[in-house]
Amino acid sequence: MFVQVIEGRVADRDGLRRQMDGWMSDLRPGATGFLGSTAGVTDDGHGITFARFESAAAAKANSERPEQGSWWADTEKCFDGEVTFRDSDDVETFLAGGSNDAGFVQIMKGSGADRDRLHAMDESFEQHAASFRPDLMGGFRVWTGPDTYVEVAYFTSEAEARAGETKEPPAELADQMGEFQDLMANIEFLDLREPWLY
Repeated sequence: MFVQVIEGRVADRDGLRRQMDGWMSDLRPGATGFLGSTAGVTDDGHGITFARFESAAAAKANSERPEQGSWWADTEKCFDGEVTFRDSDDVETFLAGGSNDAGFVQIMKGSGADRDRLHAMDESFEQHAASFRPDLMGGFRVWTGPDTYVEVAYFTSEAEARAGETKEPPAELADQMGEFQDLMANIEFLDLREPWLY
């Protein structure tokens, strides 16, 4: 899977939503290899989109379509300032992956990550996820550098996610809580309370 991460300060939230909906109805039919997208705007106006394609070649072919260029020229007007693009085909999914049924999406931007350590924690967590955190449906992690990543987690609802955060972990995970807290120290959180799921 290939993922393009698009971020920027949003000036016109409603306009951006209309543009996203318009892309899905008008441009998606001709976007070969498009798998889906997750997007939204945080309470403080930070817009972020994850566009998923089968491959980098499919994403490149889409970006070179004239209608895509025209659409982006209009979409760019919904932002205030620079919009950044980051591409990666180094993508890992966990649990059930992304879900269009999610009621809440949380994004975690990590840096200074020890990849092997993170994978070991993932494996332990997934063994207990169904009983410990049934609110977490799944997600994916996009590696943007050797030790930097953006993770997207899909939850049943924000209320259930917040309740899940307060639960005591099972004994098998409790020993890792120190490592988990160290990991959290280098993470920026972005909450999409009204995720746009396509």
